[in-house]
Amino acid sequence: MCGICGLYDLAGSYLGDGCEEIVRAMVKQLHHRGPDGNGYYSHGPMAMGHARLSIIDLATGQQPMSNEDDSVWIVFNGEIFNYIELRAGLEGKGHIFRTTSDTEVLIHLYEDLGTDMLYRLNGQFAFALYDKKDRSLFLARDPFGICPLFYFKNPRLLAFSSEIKALPEIPDVELALDPLALSQIFTFWSVLSPRTAFKNIVSLPPGNWLKIRPENGPSSHRRYWHLDFPMQGEEDYKKSEAAWAEEVEEALVASVRLRLRSDVPVGVYLSGGLDSSITACIVKKLTSTPIEAFSLAFADASYDESAFQQRLADSIGVHYNAVRVKNHQIGQVFPEVIMYGERPILRAAPAPLFFLSDLVQKAGFKVVLTGEGADELFGGYDLFKEDKIRRFWAKAPDSLRRPQLLNRLYPHAPLANTRAGRMLTAFYRRDLLPTNTFGYSHRPTWNNTRVLTAYFSQNLKESIRDYDPVEELKAGVPDTFFSWHPLHQAQFLETRLLLSEYLLSSQGERMTMGHSIEGRYPFLDPNVISLATQIPPHLKLRGLNEKYILRKAFEKLLPVEIASRPKRPYLAPNKESFLDRPDASMIYEILSPDRLSRSGYFDVLKVGKLLNKCAKGGQLGFRDNAGFLGILSTQILWEKFLTKEPLFLI
Repeated sequence: MCGICGLYDLAGSYLGDGCEEIVRAMVKQLHHRGPDGNGYYSHGPMAMGHARLSIIDLATGQQPMSNEDDSVWIVFNGEIFNYIELRAGLEGKGHIFRTTSDTEVLIHLYEDLGTDMLYRLNGQFAFALYDKKDRSLFLARDPFGICPLFYFKNPRLLAFSSEIKALPEIPDVELALDPLALSQIFTFWSVLSPRTAFKNIVSLPPGNWLKIRPENGPSSHRRYWHLDFPMQGEEDYKKSEAAWAEEVEEALVASVRLRLRSDVPVGVYLSGGLDSSITACIVKKLTSTPIEAFSLAFADASYDESAFQQRLADSIGVHYNAVRVKNHQIGQVFPEVIMYGERPILRAAPAPLFFLSDLVQKAGFKVVLTGEGADELFGGYDLFKEDKIRRFWAKAPDSLRRPQLLNRLYPHAPLANTRAGRMLTAFYRRDLLPTNTFGYSHRPTWNNTRVLTAYFSQNLKESIRDYDPVEELKAGVPDTFFSWHPLHQAQFLETRLLLSEYLLSSQGERMTMGHSIEGRYPFLDPNVISLATQIPPHLKLRGLNEKYILRKAFEKLLPVEIASRPKRPYLAPNKESFLDRPDASMIYEILSPDRLSRSGYFDVLKVGKLLNKCAKGGQLGFRDNAGFLGILSTQILWEKFLTKEPLFLI
């Protein structure tokens, strides 16, 4: 992974002598993404910069990079895992290579196929390619949006960058928070690409490309990929369970093998869950060198799984490394987390992962394999089970099995004849009909989160009065969406909202790259994805048993303890990380009536009441925790990017 940025004059004119200074300032803002070197190139309407994290071809992989006649130039962030095979095919067609890097493969593949090159890539990427022959700019991003790419455009200029923080180096760019983005975050937990947290800053959506030609020439913007499923009733039920399991195993082993390609050592994240354990077991199977596993431990015992992680590491045969995070440390690093993430968040969960990537860096590693994507593709979330239960309730309202199903879903929670049980039952009974409503699986969560918009100021409420984020989401789903099985519809939405826009960004790539670490995701290999979408729903969610076929595929490779262990969600301390500590004065200052009034996003009185409730101690429910963190992170974002007199510098 690296950092890329650049300027492009839309009229095709020479950018001017000041462009190099601007681009170099942008590269400086991306230094954490590429501390191993930087580069610059300009020609006519184009200027591009690069901050390098060297992983492949350490000696000759510097960027910006060109083809042999300097007619095509590129800055590239990411990895192309099948670059060796692609290069062999291109050399057979007469292409001449000067390096052994995957970056150069992209240049020649573009010469050979143009924009269709994207269909040949197995990787995670965001790149900008300049073709001197027609002075065009080509931007592209990988299918799941692992690698970020943002741009600003006005009638004269297009500027792009791996992170938003580099764009204000351009005099034309002034940042302001987007009220519609805040509405999305306080509904979905995430912002829907192409929207970002900031007005006029665009995120190139996952699986999209943009090509621009100068002097008002024809420009193109295409979605070249989206997650797709067979129509309901057309799934392959003839193939045996054993055959599906074998294919899953083969696809994942092949994916891990590709993602071990590196000129630097590769480690693994080990959470103690099924997905990271599968990854670690496959790496152990494929390599003869010692394997370093990196894990999160918590000082708060209610969140800590380090004892289980240690036993698991010993059982697999990998070396266990852990960072133990204390509650107050989460609060201390939270402003830095928001600075890297560049959007408000409703959970503190990204902060411990920031410490984890720091552990990896201090151990001398630049690359880790991690398990994101498995829950979305193989049916691992409680949300999928909740949807199944609610559909059963709607179909059989008088069934005596209704209470039993909730007990099966939450076996560790005492629900029988308790207030919590009654509240949970009432929660899932809401809006049971009609079951064909768009987003039926997610409506309880969206409605529960959207209550937090009550904290918005009157001005902010007025600016979003006629806006419904669910309608914007609905407008962007594929035409075939409503023909899919309900589980597949839920999987698509969870992938679109949680995986691409949160887990791989605020909680994923931004937290790893904050310490110059590249995360690689075996479950997001194109072959694994295409296979997972074809697996019948009953083999993903067997009754209420999540990721059934994934467990079957690796039951012989995994320790028995992990193969049968129910999924435990990753959780981190929230409110208690901020107010239950002696140095909490900065939090009170950030959320003071003065700062809230200056930013103008929230109702001062309502936030004051919430803050008093949080300060009293004790356990808080989801809404209070999410409200506190959403407000706090929005204010931190304002302090960092928008106010002329910030309370603190990061």
